[in-house]
Amino acid sequence: MLKQTLQQKLLQKLSPQQIQLMKLLQLPTVALEQRIKEELETNPALDEGKEQSDSEFEQDEYDDAYDNISEGEAEFDFSDYSDDMPSYKLYSSNKGADADDKTIPFSAGKSFHEMLLDQLGLSVLDEREEQIAKTLIGNIDESGYLRRDLEAIVDDLAFAQNVETNEEELVTLLNIIQAFDPAGVGARSLQECLLLQLDRKLYQDDSVEIAKLILRDNFDEFTKKHYNKIIKRLGITEDELKEGIDEILKLNPKPGNSLNESIKVIEHIIPDFLIQNSNEKLELTLNSKNAPELHLNRKYSEMIETIMAQKGKPNKEQKEALMFVKQKIDSAKWFIDAVKQRQQTLLLTMDAIMHFQYDYFMSGDETKLKPMILKDIADKVNLDISTISRVVNSKYVQTPYGTFLLKTFFSESLSTSSGEEVSTREVKKILQDLISSEDKRKPITDEKLAEALKEKGYNIARRTVAKYREQLKIPVARLRKEL
Repeated sequence: MLKQTLQQKLLQKLSPQQIQLMKLLQLPTVALEQRIKEELETNPALDEGKEQSDSEFEQDEYDDAYDNISEGEAEFDFSDYSDDMPSYKLYSSNKGADADDKTIPFSAGKSFHEMLLDQLGLSVLDEREEQIAKTLIGNIDESGYLRRDLEAIVDDLAFAQNVETNEEELVTLLNIIQAFDPAGVGARSLQECLLLQLDRKLYQDDSVEIAKLILRDNFDEFTKKHYNKIIKRLGITEDELKEGIDEILKLNPKPGNSLNESIKVIEHIIPDFLIQNSNEKLELTLNSKNAPELHLNRKYSEMIETIMAQKGKPNKEQKEALMFVKQKIDSAKWFIDAVKQRQQTLLLTMDAIMHFQYDYFMSGDETKLKPMILKDIADKVNLDISTISRVVNSKYVQTPYGTFLLKTFFSESLSTSSGEEVSTREVKKILQDLISSEDKRKPITDEKLAEALKEKGYNIARRTVAKYREQLKIPVARLRKEL
Protein backbone atom coordinates (compact mmCIF):
# COMPACT_ATOMS: atom_id res chain seq x y z
CA MET A 1 0.00 0.00 0.00
CA LEU A 2 1.41 3.34 -1.07
CA LYS A 3 1.43 6.11 1.49
CA GLN A 4 2.61 9.71 1.27
CA THR A 5 4.02 11.41 4.36
CA LEU A 6 5.65 14.76 5.09
CA GLN A 7 8.84 14.64 7.15
CA GLN A 8 11.35 17.17 8.38
CA LYS A 9 15.03 16.19 8.36
CA LEU A 10 18.12 18.05 9.47
CA LEU A 11 20.90 17.39 6.95
CA GLN A 12 24.40 18.79 6.79
CA LYS A 13 25.72 19.36 3.30
CA LEU A 14 29.14 20.62 2.34
CA SER A 15 29.34 23.46 -0.16
CA PRO A 16 31.74 23.18 -3.14
CA GLN A 17 34.01 25.70 -1.37
CA GLN A 18 34.14 23.55 1.79
CA ILE A 19 34.93 20.41 -0.23
CA GLN A 20 37.69 22.27 -2.05
CA LEU A 21 39.16 23.49 1.24
CA MET A 22 39.12 19.99 2.75
CA LYS A 23 40.98 18.63 -0.28
CA LEU A 24 43.57 21.42 -0.15
CA LEU A 25 44.12 20.97 3.60
CA GLN A 26 45.41 17.43 3.29
CA LEU A 27 47.84 18.21 0.45
CA PRO A 28 51.56 18.50 1.31
CA THR A 29 53.64 21.32 -0.17
CA VAL A 30 54.72 19.49 -3.33
CA ALA A 31 51.17 18.35 -4.12
CA LEU A 32 49.84 21.88 -3.46
CA GLU A 33 52.25 23.33 -6.03
CA GLN A 34 51.01 20.82 -8.59
CA ARG A 35 47.36 21.54 -7.70
CA ILE A 36 47.90 25.28 -8.17
CA LYS A 37 49.55 24.68 -11.56
CA GLU A 38 46.57 22.58 -12.64
CA GLU A 39 44.15 25.34 -11.56
CA LEU A 40 46.19 27.99 -13.42
CA GLU A 41 46.06 25.88 -16.58
CA THR A 42 42.32 25.17 -16.44
CA ASN A 43 41.13 28.60 -15.23
CA PRO A 44 42.30 31.58 -17.33
CA ALA A 45 40.75 33.98 -14.80
CA LEU A 46 43.38 33.00 -12.21
CA ASP A 47 46.88 34.48 -12.23
CA GLU A 48 49.99 33.96 -10.11
CA GLY A 49 52.28 36.72 -8.83
CA LYS A 50 51.81 40.18 -7.40
CA GLU A 51 48.58 41.90 -8.36
CA GLN A 52 48.74 45.36 -9.94
CA SER A 53 46.73 48.00 -8.15
CA ASP A 54 44.87 49.20 -11.26
CA SER A 55 43.51 45.73 -11.96
CA GLU A 56 41.55 45.44 -8.72
CA PHE A 57 37.79 45.26 -8.78
CA GLU A 58 35.00 44.34 -6.40
CA GLN A 59 32.97 41.14 -6.68
CA ASP A 60 29.73 42.95 -5.77
CA GLU A 61 30.08 45.43 -8.65
CA TYR A 62 30.14 42.88 -11.45
CA ASP A 63 27.52 40.73 -9.70
CA ASP A 64 25.09 43.67 -9.69
CA ALA A 65 25.98 44.52 -13.27
CA TYR A 66 25.33 40.97 -14.41
CA ASP A 67 21.97 40.80 -12.64
CA ASN A 68 20.76 44.14 -14.07
CA ILE A 69 21.63 43.40 -17.73
CA SER A 70 18.53 42.63 -19.75
CA GLU A 71 18.22 41.10 -23.18
CA GLY A 72 19.13 43.30 -26.10
CA GLU A 73 21.96 44.49 -28.30
CA ALA A 74 25.26 45.94 -27.09
CA GLU A 75 28.42 47.08 -28.77
CA PHE A 76 30.75 44.67 -27.00
CA ASP A 77 33.02 42.24 -28.80
CA PHE A 78 34.89 39.62 -26.76
CA SER A 79 37.21 39.04 -29.72
CA ASP A 80 38.96 42.24 -28.65
CA TYR A 81 40.27 40.32 -25.68
CA SER A 82 41.67 37.36 -27.61
CA ASP A 83 45.03 35.89 -26.72
CA ASP A 84 48.10 37.66 -28.06
CA MET A 85 49.80 34.37 -29.03
CA PRO A 86 50.38 34.12 -32.81
CA SER A 87 48.50 31.29 -34.50
CA TYR A 88 51.66 29.67 -35.93
CA LYS A 89 52.76 28.81 -32.38
CA LEU A 90 49.73 26.59 -31.94
CA TYR A 91 51.10 24.03 -34.40
CA SER A 92 53.79 21.39 -33.88
CA SER A 93 57.42 21.88 -34.96
CA ASN A 94 57.04 25.62 -34.68
CA LYS A 95 59.96 26.60 -32.45
CA GLY A 96 62.76 28.77 -33.67
CA ALA A 97 66.43 28.44 -32.81
CA ASP A 98 66.16 31.08 -30.07
CA ALA A 99 63.06 29.61 -28.40
CA ASP A 100 63.56 28.31 -24.86
CA ASP A 101 63.05 24.58 -24.35
CA LYS A 102 60.82 24.20 -21.28
CA THR A 103 60.85 20.39 -21.23
CA ILE A 104 62.47 18.67 -18.26
CA PRO A 105 65.17 16.19 -19.32
CA PHE A 106 65.14 12.78 -17.68
CA SER A 107 67.36 9.73 -17.78
CA ALA A 108 66.38 6.09 -17.54
CA GLY A 109 68.67 3.11 -17.05
CA LYS A 110 68.15 -0.56 -17.77
CA SER A 111 65.94 -2.53 -15.44
CA PHE A 112 67.18 -5.54 -13.50
CA HIS A 113 65.49 -8.04 -15.83
CA GLU A 114 66.75 -6.23 -18.96
CA MET A 115 70.30 -6.53 -17.65
CA LEU A 116 69.84 -10.29 -17.15
CA LEU A 117 68.42 -10.68 -20.66
CA ASP A 118 71.42 -8.82 -22.09
CA GLN A 119 73.75 -11.29 -20.36
CA LEU A 120 71.63 -14.17 -21.62
CA GLY A 121 72.27 -12.97 -25.17
CA LEU A 122 75.99 -13.60 -24.64
CA SER A 123 75.40 -17.23 -23.67
CA VAL A 124 75.72 -20.06 -26.21
CA LEU A 125 72.19 -21.49 -26.29
CA ASP A 126 69.86 -22.74 -29.01
CA GLU A 127 66.47 -21.12 -29.63
CA ARG A 128 64.59 -23.59 -27.41
CA GLU A 129 67.00 -23.25 -24.48
CA GLU A 130 66.94 -19.47 -24.79
CA GLN A 131 63.13 -19.50 -24.60
CA ILE A 132 63.25 -21.60 -21.42
CA ALA A 133 65.96 -19.39 -19.90
CA LYS A 134 63.90 -16.24 -20.62
CA THR A 135 60.98 -17.85 -18.76
CA LEU A 136 63.26 -18.52 -15.78
CA ILE A 137 64.47 -14.91 -15.80
CA GLY A 138 60.88 -13.72 -16.00
CA ASN A 139 60.11 -15.63 -12.80
CA ILE A 140 62.99 -14.03 -10.87
CA ASP A 141 61.64 -11.37 -8.50
CA GLU A 142 63.01 -7.87 -7.94
CA SER A 143 65.20 -9.09 -5.08
CA GLY A 144 66.97 -11.54 -7.41
CA TYR A 145 65.34 -14.77 -6.16
CA LEU A 146 63.57 -17.56 -8.06
CA ARG A 147 60.83 -18.30 -5.56
CA ARG A 148 58.59 -20.48 -7.79
CA ASP A 149 58.89 -24.26 -7.81
CA LEU A 150 60.63 -25.65 -10.90
CA GLU A 151 57.78 -28.12 -11.32
CA ALA A 152 55.31 -25.23 -11.70
CA ILE A 153 57.57 -23.57 -14.32
CA VAL A 154 57.71 -26.87 -16.25
CA ASP A 155 53.89 -26.88 -16.36
CA ASP A 156 53.79 -23.22 -17.47
CA LEU A 157 56.17 -23.89 -20.35
CA ALA A 158 54.10 -26.90 -21.47
CA PHE A 159 50.68 -25.24 -21.35
CA ALA A 160 51.48 -21.62 -22.23
CA GLN A 161 54.39 -22.00 -24.69
CA ASN A 162 54.07 -25.64 -25.81
CA VAL A 163 57.66 -26.38 -24.73
CA GLU A 164 58.35 -29.81 -23.25
CA THR A 165 61.09 -29.82 -20.60
CA ASN A 166 61.90 -31.24 -17.16
CA GLU A 167 63.34 -30.09 -13.86
CA GLU A 168 66.85 -31.37 -14.67
CA GLU A 169 67.07 -29.18 -17.76
CA LEU A 170 65.75 -26.19 -15.79
CA VAL A 171 68.46 -26.71 -13.16
CA THR A 172 71.13 -26.78 -15.89
CA LEU A 173 69.88 -23.50 -17.39
CA LEU A 174 69.42 -21.98 -13.94
CA ASN A 175 73.09 -22.69 -13.19
CA ILE A 176 73.99 -20.61 -16.26
CA ILE A 177 71.79 -17.73 -15.02
CA GLN A 178 73.31 -17.97 -11.54
CA ALA A 179 76.70 -17.16 -13.12
CA PHE A 180 75.32 -13.76 -14.25
CA ASP A 181 75.89 -10.47 -12.45
CA PRO A 182 75.08 -9.49 -9.78
CA ALA A 183 76.46 -12.45 -7.83
CA GLY A 184 73.75 -14.47 -6.11
CA VAL A 185 71.04 -13.84 -8.70
CA GLY A 186 68.68 -16.74 -9.45
CA ALA A 187 69.03 -18.31 -5.99
CA ARG A 188 66.09 -20.23 -4.59
CA SER A 189 66.83 -19.42 -0.95
CA LEU A 190 68.90 -17.05 1.15
CA GLN A 191 71.32 -19.86 1.94
CA GLU A 192 71.93 -20.58 -1.76
CA CYS A 193 72.23 -16.84 -2.52
CA LEU A 194 74.98 -16.30 0.05
CA LEU A 195 76.86 -19.47 -0.99
CA LEU A 196 76.79 -18.37 -4.65
CA GLN A 197 78.38 -15.08 -3.67
CA LEU A 198 81.09 -16.80 -1.62
CA ASP A 199 81.90 -19.12 -4.55
CA ARG A 200 82.47 -16.04 -6.74
CA LYS A 201 85.05 -14.50 -4.41
CA LEU A 202 88.47 -14.21 -5.98
CA TYR A 203 90.43 -14.95 -2.79
CA GLN A 204 89.28 -18.17 -1.14
CA ASP A 205 91.13 -17.84 2.19
CA ASP A 206 90.39 -19.60 5.51
CA SER A 207 87.72 -17.09 6.57
CA VAL A 208 85.81 -17.68 3.31
CA GLU A 209 86.02 -21.45 3.78
CA ILE A 210 84.73 -21.14 7.34
CA ALA A 211 81.90 -18.91 6.08
CA LYS A 212 80.95 -21.63 3.56
CA LEU A 213 80.92 -24.28 6.29
CA ILE A 214 78.74 -22.07 8.47
CA LEU A 215 76.20 -21.50 5.68
CA ARG A 216 76.27 -25.00 4.21
CA ASP A 217 76.22 -27.14 7.35
CA ASN A 218 75.11 -24.84 10.18
CA PHE A 219 72.69 -22.39 8.57
CA ASP A 220 69.88 -22.88 11.11
CA GLU A 221 72.28 -22.37 14.03
CA PHE A 222 73.69 -19.27 12.32
CA THR A 223 70.25 -17.67 11.83
CA LYS A 224 69.40 -18.37 15.49
CA LYS A 225 72.85 -17.13 16.60
CA HIS A 226 73.70 -20.35 18.44
CA TYR A 227 77.39 -19.59 18.12
CA ASN A 228 78.57 -22.07 20.76
CA LYS A 229 77.05 -24.96 18.81
CA ILE A 230 78.80 -23.85 15.62
CA ILE A 231 82.18 -23.62 17.41
CA LYS A 232 81.81 -27.14 18.78
CA ARG A 233 80.66 -28.66 15.47
CA LEU A 234 83.36 -27.07 13.32
CA GLY A 235 86.10 -27.30 15.94
CA ILE A 236 87.15 -23.67 15.48
CA THR A 237 87.96 -20.81 17.82
CA GLU A 238 85.71 -17.87 18.58
CA ASP A 239 88.03 -15.55 16.59
CA GLU A 240 87.82 -17.83 13.55
CA LEU A 241 84.04 -17.88 13.85
CA LYS A 242 84.00 -14.09 14.02
CA GLU A 243 86.13 -13.85 10.84
CA GLY A 244 83.76 -16.22 9.04
CA ILE A 245 80.70 -14.25 10.14
CA ASP A 246 82.37 -11.00 9.04
CA GLU A 247 82.69 -12.49 5.53
CA ILE A 248 79.00 -13.40 5.54
CA LEU A 249 77.97 -9.92 6.68
CA LYS A 250 79.75 -8.43 3.65
CA LEU A 251 77.40 -10.31 1.29
CA ASN A 252 74.22 -8.91 -0.25
CA PRO A 253 71.07 -10.80 0.83
CA LYS A 254 69.05 -9.13 -1.99
CA PRO A 255 71.29 -8.95 -5.07
CA GLY A 256 68.50 -7.73 -7.35
CA ASN A 257 68.05 -4.59 -5.26
CA SER A 258 71.62 -3.48 -5.93
CA LEU A 259 70.54 -2.26 -9.38
CA ASN A 260 67.14 -0.97 -8.29
CA GLU A 261 68.78 1.28 -5.68
CA SER A 262 70.99 2.91 -8.33
CA ILE A 263 68.05 3.88 -10.57
CA LYS A 264 65.59 4.69 -7.78
CA VAL A 265 64.19 8.21 -7.77
CA ILE A 266 65.01 9.96 -4.51
CA GLU A 267 62.17 12.08 -3.19
CA HIS A 268 63.28 15.08 -1.17
CA ILE A 269 61.18 16.21 1.77
CA ILE A 270 59.99 19.81 1.61
CA PRO A 271 58.90 21.05 5.06
CA ASP A 272 55.55 22.78 5.33
CA PHE A 273 56.53 24.67 8.52
CA LEU A 274 59.73 26.14 9.92
CA ILE A 275 60.36 26.56 13.65
CA GLN A 276 63.36 28.57 14.84
CA ASN A 277 64.66 29.29 18.32
CA SER A 278 65.51 32.97 18.31
CA ASN A 279 66.85 34.29 21.62
CA GLU A 280 65.02 31.60 23.62
CA LYS A 281 61.79 32.36 21.77
CA LEU A 282 60.11 30.06 19.27
CA GLU A 283 59.22 31.53 15.88
CA LEU A 284 56.84 29.71 13.54
CA THR A 285 56.68 30.44 9.80
CA LEU A 286 54.87 28.81 6.91
CA ASN A 287 56.90 27.62 3.95
CA SER A 288 56.66 30.30 1.25
CA LYS A 289 55.54 27.66 -1.27
CA ASN A 290 52.47 27.16 0.91
CA ALA A 291 51.57 30.83 0.53
CA PRO A 292 51.56 31.60 -3.22
CA GLU A 293 50.45 35.01 -4.48
CA LEU A 294 47.27 34.44 -6.49
CA HIS A 295 44.93 37.04 -7.94
CA LEU A 296 42.25 37.48 -10.60
CA ASN A 297 43.37 37.97 -14.19
CA ARG A 298 43.34 41.63 -15.22
CA LYS A 299 41.96 40.84 -18.66
CA TYR A 300 38.87 39.16 -17.22
CA SER A 301 38.29 41.94 -14.71
CA GLU A 302 38.39 44.50 -17.54
CA MET A 303 35.76 42.48 -19.40
CA ILE A 304 33.36 42.89 -16.49
CA GLU A 305 34.21 46.59 -16.10
CA THR A 306 33.60 47.14 -19.82
CA ILE A 307 30.20 45.45 -19.63
CA MET A 308 29.27 47.61 -16.66
CA ALA A 309 30.09 50.74 -18.66
CA GLN A 310 28.05 49.66 -21.72
CA LYS A 311 24.57 50.99 -22.41
CA GLY A 312 22.11 48.75 -24.13
CA LYS A 313 21.19 45.12 -24.04
CA PRO A 314 23.64 42.31 -24.83
CA ASN A 315 22.76 39.67 -27.39
CA LYS A 316 22.66 35.91 -26.78
CA GLU A 317 26.34 35.30 -27.61
CA GLN A 318 27.44 38.12 -25.35
CA LYS A 319 25.33 36.82 -22.48
CA GLU A 320 26.86 33.34 -22.88
CA ALA A 321 30.34 34.87 -22.90
CA LEU A 322 29.46 36.91 -19.84
CA MET A 323 28.24 33.77 -18.07
CA PHE A 324 31.54 32.04 -18.90
CA VAL A 325 33.58 34.97 -17.55
CA LYS A 326 31.52 35.15 -14.37
CA GLN A 327 31.85 31.39 -13.79
CA LYS A 328 35.63 31.51 -14.21
CA ILE A 329 36.02 34.52 -11.93
CA ASP A 330 33.83 32.92 -9.26
CA SER A 331 35.88 29.73 -9.48
CA ALA A 332 39.12 31.73 -9.22
CA LYS A 333 37.87 33.63 -6.16
CA TRP A 334 36.78 30.39 -4.49
CA PHE A 335 40.20 28.88 -5.10
CA ILE A 336 42.05 31.96 -3.80
CA ASP A 337 39.88 32.00 -0.67
CA ALA A 338 40.43 28.26 -0.14
CA VAL A 339 44.23 28.66 -0.39
CA LYS A 340 44.15 31.56 2.10
CA GLN A 341 41.92 29.59 4.47
CA ARG A 342 44.32 26.66 4.16
CA GLN A 343 47.24 28.89 5.18
CA GLN A 344 45.36 30.20 8.22
CA THR A 345 44.27 26.71 9.32
CA LEU A 346 47.79 25.31 8.92
CA LEU A 347 49.37 28.11 10.95
CA LEU A 348 46.68 27.94 13.63
CA THR A 349 47.08 24.18 14.05
CA MET A 350 50.89 24.17 13.98
CA ASP A 351 51.00 27.05 16.48
CA ALA A 352 48.86 24.99 18.88
CA ILE A 353 51.13 21.95 18.43
CA MET A 354 54.24 24.09 18.98
CA HIS A 355 52.92 25.54 22.25
CA PHE A 356 51.62 22.15 23.42
CA GLN A 357 55.08 20.63 22.92
CA TYR A 358 56.93 23.83 23.88
CA ASP A 359 59.50 22.08 26.11
CA TYR A 360 60.48 19.70 23.34
CA PHE A 361 60.88 22.38 20.66
CA MET A 362 63.01 24.43 23.04
CA SER A 363 65.39 21.58 23.93
CA GLY A 364 64.99 18.82 21.31
CA ASP A 365 64.85 16.23 24.12
CA GLU A 366 62.35 13.52 23.11
CA THR A 367 61.71 12.61 26.74
CA LYS A 368 60.03 16.03 27.13
CA LEU A 369 57.32 15.21 24.60
CA LYS A 370 53.90 15.31 26.25
CA PRO A 371 51.07 12.87 25.52
CA MET A 372 49.06 14.47 22.71
CA ILE A 373 46.15 13.25 20.62
CA LEU A 374 44.20 14.92 17.82
CA LYS A 375 41.41 15.92 20.21
CA ASP A 376 43.83 17.96 22.35
CA ILE A 377 44.71 20.20 19.40
CA ALA A 378 41.14 20.25 18.06
CA ASP A 379 39.91 21.61 21.40
CA LYS A 380 42.59 24.32 21.44
CA VAL A 381 41.84 25.66 17.95
CA ASN A 382 38.07 24.96 18.00
CA LEU A 383 38.18 22.81 14.88
CA ASP A 384 36.91 19.31 14.16
CA ILE A 385 39.20 16.34 14.76
CA SER A 386 38.90 15.36 11.08
CA THR A 387 40.22 18.81 10.10
CA ILE A 388 43.24 18.41 12.39
CA SER A 389 43.84 14.96 10.92
CA ARG A 390 43.89 16.46 7.42
CA VAL A 391 46.33 19.17 8.51
CA VAL A 392 48.87 16.78 10.04
CA ASN A 393 48.55 14.29 7.17
CA SER A 394 51.84 14.12 5.21
CA LYS A 395 53.03 17.46 6.61
CA TYR A 396 56.58 18.06 7.82
CA VAL A 397 58.07 20.64 10.15
CA GLN A 398 61.69 21.76 10.07
CA THR A 399 63.15 22.36 13.54
CA PRO A 400 66.68 23.08 14.84
CA TYR A 401 66.85 19.34 15.67
CA GLY A 402 65.77 17.94 12.30
CA THR A 403 62.77 17.66 9.99
CA PHE A 404 59.89 15.56 11.33
CA LEU A 405 56.50 14.31 10.24
CA LEU A 406 53.79 16.04 12.28
CA LYS A 407 52.19 12.70 13.16
CA THR A 408 55.28 11.74 15.17
CA PHE A 409 54.43 14.37 17.80
CA PHE A 410 51.12 12.64 18.59
CA SER A 411 51.19 9.79 21.08
CA GLU A 412 49.08 8.11 23.74
CA SER A 413 49.62 8.68 27.46
CA LEU A 414 51.04 6.31 30.05
CA SER A 415 50.89 6.59 33.84
CA THR A 416 54.07 6.33 35.91
CA SER A 417 54.30 4.91 39.42
CA SER A 418 53.93 8.45 40.77
CA GLY A 419 50.70 8.98 38.78
CA GLU A 420 52.27 11.33 36.22
CA GLU A 421 51.02 11.14 32.63
CA VAL A 422 53.90 10.66 30.17
CA SER A 423 54.06 10.11 26.42
CA THR A 424 54.60 6.63 25.01
CA ARG A 425 57.22 8.28 22.78
CA GLU A 426 59.20 9.10 25.92
CA VAL A 427 59.07 5.45 27.00
CA LYS A 428 60.20 4.30 23.55
CA LYS A 429 63.17 6.68 23.69
CA ILE A 430 64.26 5.30 27.10
CA LEU A 431 63.76 1.75 25.79
CA GLN A 432 65.91 2.56 22.76
CA ASP A 433 68.65 4.02 24.98
CA LEU A 434 68.66 0.89 27.18
CA ILE A 435 69.08 -1.38 24.16
CA SER A 436 71.76 0.77 22.52
CA SER A 437 73.88 0.71 25.71
CA GLU A 438 73.49 -3.05 26.40
CA ASP A 439 76.31 -5.60 26.23
CA LYS A 440 75.90 -7.08 22.75
CA ARG A 441 77.44 -10.37 23.92
CA LYS A 442 74.54 -10.69 26.40
CA PRO A 443 71.59 -8.61 25.11
CA ILE A 444 68.83 -7.65 27.54
CA THR A 445 65.65 -9.70 27.23
CA ASP A 446 62.18 -8.13 27.12
CA GLU A 447 61.55 -9.26 30.68
CA LYS A 448 64.73 -7.56 31.91
CA LEU A 449 63.85 -4.43 29.93
CA ALA A 450 60.44 -4.34 31.62
CA GLU A 451 62.16 -4.58 35.02
CA ALA A 452 64.58 -1.77 34.10
CA LEU A 453 61.68 0.45 33.05
CA LYS A 454 59.83 -0.30 36.29
CA GLU A 455 62.90 0.82 38.25
CA LYS A 456 62.64 4.14 36.37
CA GLY A 457 58.98 4.45 37.36
CA TYR A 458 57.31 3.13 34.18
CA ASN A 459 54.92 0.29 34.98
CA ILE A 460 54.96 -1.61 31.69
CA ALA A 461 54.28 -5.29 31.09
CA ARG A 462 56.69 -7.47 29.12
CA ARG A 463 54.27 -7.79 26.18
CA THR A 464 54.04 -3.98 25.99
CA VAL A 465 57.84 -3.78 25.89
CA ALA A 466 57.80 -6.31 23.04
CA LYS A 467 55.20 -4.22 21.18
CA TYR A 468 57.23 -0.99 21.55
CA ARG A 469 60.42 -2.83 20.53
CA GLU A 470 58.75 -4.11 17.37
CA GLN A 471 57.47 -0.61 16.57
CA LEU A 472 61.07 0.61 16.86
CA LYS A 473 62.08 -2.24 14.48
CA ILE A 474 64.49 -3.71 17.04
CA PRO A 475 64.89 -7.53 16.94
CA VAL A 476 64.60 -9.82 19.96
CA ALA A 477 67.56 -10.25 22.32
CA ARG A 478 68.70 -13.51 20.69
CA LEU A 479 69.03 -11.83 17.28
CA ARG A 480 70.88 -8.81 18.74
CA LYS A 481 73.66 -11.02 20.03
CA GLU A 482 77.16 -10.31 18.68
CA LEU A 483 80.55 -11.89 19.23
